[in-house]
Amino acid sequence: MHHVMFDVDGTLVKSYDFDEACYLESIAEVLGHELDTDWSSYPHITDTGILNQHLKRIGFMDRQGEIQKKVKGVFVDKISQHVAASPVREVPGATAFIARLKTMDNVSLSIATGGWLETAKLKLDSAGIDYAGIPIASSNDHYARTEIMKIAKAKANVASDHKLTYFGDAAWDKKACSELGFNFVLVGNRVANHQAVSDLTAVDQALGFIGL
Repeated sequence: MHHVMFDVDGTLVKSYDFDEACYLESIAEVLGHELDTDWSSYPHITDTGILNQHLKRIGFMDRQGEIQKKVKGVFVDKISQHVAASPVREVPGATAFIARLKTMDNVSLSIATGGWLETAKLKLDSAGIDYAGIPIASSNDHYARTEIMKIAKAKANVASDHKLTYFGDAAWDKKACSELGFNFVLVGNRVANHQAVSDLTAVDQALGFIGL
């Protein structure tokens, strides 16, 4: 049996640029100052992890829950407005690839995103990607990407002997897979990886990387 897990931004939907812009704007609106965008300085590059680290740096951890709720609310509104004005495009082949995998008896699926669940669903819905029946773990569940991925695995009831492949697009996806021992397939060209597809129209190549 094979389990296939997907990231969202940059992997299933073309949302990386506007998603980051909306996130930064949301934090600036709530806190009144800009966030440091040197992502390498953050131990957990997720919506919750970045905000938590920033609040720790400025001494606002005592207001963590309150501020996170406010930032998320503003962020959800911004993403909602953006996708209403400019519908999100899928990464080419994403819908068809997921549909193909769903037909396979020896494959189970999940989604593990470092974004918050509310905005992930807005983007997937806008792009027309059918995620019905696919367990999703997000920054709502944990601040650490590796933990989010473990939660997605648990939600999908993946047995210990199943082969697990993760499709992602960023260095932090690759790092998390290395830490967890997941088979990593890069979508796009943002980082170097020996297993990579330009997009999800490369079905035969992607299936080969999964081991199918």
